[in-house]
Amino acid sequence: MSVDSETTCNHKHQCHHCNSDGTCMDDESCISLVPIFNHLEPAQMDEIMSLIRSLKFKRGENLYSPGDPANTLYIVSEGKIKIYRLSESGKEQLIRFLRPGDFTGELALFSDTVHEAYAEAIEDTSVCTITRSEFNELLLKYPSISLKVLSEFSHRLEQSEKQTTRFATERVETRIALFLIECLDRDSKSQIVELPMSMRDLASYLGTTPESISRKLTEIEEVGLIEQISNKKIKILDLDGLLNV
Repeated sequence: MSVDSETTCNHKHQCHHCNSDGTCMDDESCISLVPIFNHLEPAQMDEIMSLIRSLKFKRGENLYSPGDPANTLYIVSEGKIKIYRLSESGKEQLIRFLRPGDFTGELALFSDTVHEAYAEAIEDTSVCTITRSEFNELLLKYPSISLKVLSEFSHRLEQSEKQTTRFATERVETRIALFLIECLDRDSKSQIVELPMSMRDLASYLGTTPESISRKLTEIEEVGLIEQISNKKIKILDLDGLLNV
């Protein structure tokens, strides 16, 4: 794990994560991405910003591993992270992936425990962090944060149940089609999806094999529903048709 040295900057609040060239990352840009914080008043945001620390991870580095103390909330400001577990046979099972604005470690903030999964940077990644003790003080001071955290827990439980149901009842091509639809940027008119993970990770996430993913994508492309622009980019040509795969 690589950690940037902390530096104090001449801003209206302390910036605890400066770049090597002396310029500072914007604390507010990190906090404002996160639904559990971005509803607060400016003065409250400033208070949270004063507690934030930043860490940088190279591709392939772990933020945490099973058995590590779980006492920190990690907020992704740049890059991508995958959360996964290993089966007894050593097979990797992807639980979820995190993009800017997503966070991990929140469950451990409510109890003294250790991590049971791996959190690995799948590209060079920057995260903002806040400790359990500091976060719990914020929960007591601003109850609205607790409601936002509960909302996020509910959403993740719903996603987990949906994923389990897909594994049990839906064909591989249906799982792929629904995943592509979920990856569409709702705020953009573009129909191009950029896959947020490798084929191996996607196969793990969808409960199949990379070979099956590749074969089914080709089949879906051959019937005119998608166009594979590159290994990472897929253009959706027929959204309604994809919904009925």
